[in-house]
Amino acid sequence: MTYVTVAGDSFDLVAKKTLGSEYFTPKLINANPKFITTFIFQAGVELQIPEIKTAKQSILPWQN
Repeated sequence: MTYVTVAGDSFDLVAKKTLGSEYFTPKLINANPKFITTFIFQAGVELQIPEIKTAKQSILPWQN
């Protein structure tokens, strides 16, 4: 998946918009190493959005 920045976007803002939390910022930066020194993006920069694997919720035996 990709995301095209709007003027003023930052890695943490893009992580929040696309992945749901700014805590995924390091994963977003790792997926886009050529922009590692960019703090504020100009409009039109295409970023790769990494796939985030989530743990499946399971029913515990006592919940049945």
